[in-house]
Amino acid sequence: MLGLDACELGAQLLELLRLALCARVLLADKEGGPPAVDEVLDEAVPEYRAPGRKSLLEIRQLDPDDRSLAKYKRVLLGPLPPAVDPSLPNVQVTRLTLLSEQAPGPVVMDLTGDLAVLKDQVFVLKEGVDYRVHREIVSGLKCLHHTYRRGLRVDKTVYMVGSYGPSAQEYEFVTPVE
Repeated sequence: MLGLDACELGAQLLELLRLALCARVLLADKEGGPPAVDEVLDEAVPEYRAPGRKSLLEIRQLDPDDRSLAKYKRVLLGPLPPAVDPSLPNVQVTRLTLLSEQAPGPVVMDLTGDLAVLKDQVFVLKEGVDYRVHREIVSGLKCLHHTYRRGLRVDKTVYMVGSYGPSAQEYEFVTPVE
């Protein structure tokens, strides 16, 4: 219709909304009155403090008498994960798969074995990573990707992966194509 996909249209609508709110705040400043609290963007509120981190066990034990909340937590968090070794890291990357349209097939690297063998491999990038979350909820997980060419860093990209709870199955994250 307009030659825009849904993501571009959504981004433009959000930008227009942000500009409208900023203009409202500026007009209120010129008129001498303070802007209303609901007109100020969340990012601009310095008093905001993120809630404290709670363990999965603490979250499961909150409000045990509330049946609807217990059902919601069962659906959201799933069954109790199997016991794992506490010395393992909370997020453990188990496999890295490299996809390229020019390659005959995906390059799969098992990261649970000897990593010294993988240092000699050269490949083209677009990665999909399988990983497993142990013990606690992981929030704000990011994938930091450095690209080197002949020993010099030519690119640094950060992908927001998201937040996940513990699970016996592996999660998969595929980075967007650039």
